[in-house]
Amino acid sequence: MTDATDTTPASAAPASSLGPLTSSERIDVLDVLRGFALLGILLMNIEYFTRPMQGIAMGLDPTLTGWDFTAGWSIMAFVQGKFWTLFSMLFGMGFAVMLERIEARGGRFFGIYTRRLGVLLLIGLVHAFLIWSGDILVSYALTGFLLLLLFRRTPVQRLWKWGVALYLIPLLMMWTFAGAISLARVASPAEEVAKMDAEFATAAAEHAARYEKAEQVYSGGSYVDAVLQRVIDVTEQLGFIWMFMLMLLGVFLLGAWLLRSGRVRDPVAHRSFFLKCVVIAGPVGVGLVLLAMRGMQGINFMVPTIDVAATMSLMQIGSLLLCLAYLGAVTLLTIGPMPWLREWLGPTGRMALTNYLMQSVVFTLLFYSYGLGLWGQVSRVWQVPLVLGFWLLQVLASRWWLSRFRFGPAEWLWRSLTYGKAQPMRR
Repeated sequence: MTDATDTTPASAAPASSLGPLTSSERIDVLDVLRGFALLGILLMNIEYFTRPMQGIAMGLDPTLTGWDFTAGWSIMAFVQGKFWTLFSMLFGMGFAVMLERIEARGGRFFGIYTRRLGVLLLIGLVHAFLIWSGDILVSYALTGFLLLLLFRRTPVQRLWKWGVALYLIPLLMMWTFAGAISLARVASPAEEVAKMDAEFATAAAEHAARYEKAEQVYSGGSYVDAVLQRVIDVTEQLGFIWMFMLMLLGVFLLGAWLLRSGRVRDPVAHRSFFLKCVVIAGPVGVGLVLLAMRGMQGINFMVPTIDVAATMSLMQIGSLLLCLAYLGAVTLLTIGPMPWLREWLGPTGRMALTNYLMQSVVFTLLFYSYGLGLWGQVSRVWQVPLVLGFWLLQVLASRWWLSRFRFGPAEWLWRSLTYGKAQPMRR
């Protein structure tokens, strides 16, 4: 979730000139993509504003029926896993362009970007513990340090190769683990298999108990109770964060490649690339995702089997391809028949961090017991128009705000702490 996007040539400038980008230095398409991605992020996140985070491991909510099932199924198929990927690509693009810009102007990128990630980590921790435990900013910041340390000097032609490899490593590990479990079941005596099944059943029961406890806290507890529960939620997630960070790092690198290869910096000249993303990656991605959704029926995701590994692999690969299709479609529309997207979605994307945080603040206050207490009272299908309405409000509010101020409030804080001085806020 970054907006360091520079459209100017990498001309030399004194280090004292370093600072946030001016309006003329931005890549408009990236702001539009961020604004669009915020819609998908909220469509995905709203389920877990009114359902415990532990539900992610359970897949599609088994209690959904009728139109609620249709809404949940559609969001899982075409939204979940596609928009955090898009946001992550944009983060990688921002890293690449900020590196070019600062070093061309004689600045020390390592120190500036380290401060930038440190501030983002602090914002993420506040968000995770005090607002909503589904935070992704902490993962962005921690993975950003790996990006900074390991891939700052990687040649552009290698970036996509590293990106694909890192994205696939967790899937290969899942296949290895599932294969080992399957072989153990075949080779082990019946009593050992029964013991193994009992351990998995116990783990599933413990997970279900944690789910129920979290639901009780968020639907009926105080704000302090919710904070303590968020500490538990985040601690549980940290146990698996390294696998997510590998995939995240891979997506960062794909984004950096898209920027440094010139595709995003000059989308008009690379129109054919974005068209291929739509007409090739899109249909293949849809096919893989539909196969994955079919495979999810009757699968227990709490038990690592070959079926689970196959289903998750289809979904993850399909999600990456659909992400590229969405990126290609929005880019083509922006540089083609819908240039007005720059004017309307651009400001929303320029305030991506503020808008992301506001989504969490507003919807936790809407659903949690220390707010309006609507936990579980807004059906899955009615969550969709609720999301659309709020996103449109953010589009309008962002346009109004940036007509008067240079940054969103969170962006202003992020920049001021990064550059060590308060940035001018008013236009």
